[in-house]
Amino acid sequence: MAKYVAVAGKGGVGKTTFTALLLRQMVHQKRGISILAVDADPNANLGEALGLTVTSTISELLEQTKDPKAIPPGMAKDIFIEYKLNQSLVESKDIDLLVMGGPQGAGCYCYPNDLLRKHLENIGENYDFVAVDSEAGLEHISRRTIPHIDVMFVISDSSARGIRSAGRVHDLIRGLKSAVKTIYLIVTKTNEESMDSLSEEIEKTGLTVIGDIPLDPKVVEYDLAGKPLYDLSDDAISVKAVDSILKRAGIFI
Repeated sequence: MAKYVAVAGKGGVGKTTFTALLLRQMVHQKRGISILAVDADPNANLGEALGLTVTSTISELLEQTKDPKAIPPGMAKDIFIEYKLNQSLVESKDIDLLVMGGPQGAGCYCYPNDLLRKHLENIGENYDFVAVDSEAGLEHISRRTIPHIDVMFVISDSSARGIRSAGRVHDLIRGLKSAVKTIYLIVTKTNEESMDSLSEEIEKTGLTVIGDIPLDPKVVEYDLAGKPLYDLSDDAISVKAVDSILKRAGIFI
């Protein structure tokens, strides 16, 4: 059975950076494991962080299925949607990627979303590990598009406002009907004083801190140059921090 790990938090706190480095470490530490990455954030940029080229998103493909004329004569709608969903998979040597995308227009997506849920359940079982870069609203999880979550990492930057936002995300998770087995807090862009100064705010969230990721000049450099964060070297501050977090969380076990 596939192990599902999800990453959540408000925009700009480093969700995608953490997800990309999580995937990097999974590939480096457990060679041979099959990995599926799912970018469920409407502001999708996980592909860029991984160095993968995304030509279409699932929401774009599902939008096409709403036009009856787009379905070839004699083909059932569910078969056509399944075909389109398979087209959206970006395959590479180490990681495959699905990009959800944002809403494409008015109308009900209940039927295609139901098929998408079944598609992810089916395709997910072809992998050992599934990592989901989620949006702050957690809609794909609340709609059970994502089958289940074994570990959820809630990300915050090193500000009181960010920690409070992480607390609200935690409240959303606890209110979901979907099962999330284990939840951790990660604080990003920290310095030596950050964790002590934020300790009171962190305690209010009820979240367990699994670690922090110091502000890494290399991440800033790569972002400015448009270079994939997946290509960061082993000695990068952020890579070392993520590796330690994953070991403490038992992700490599």
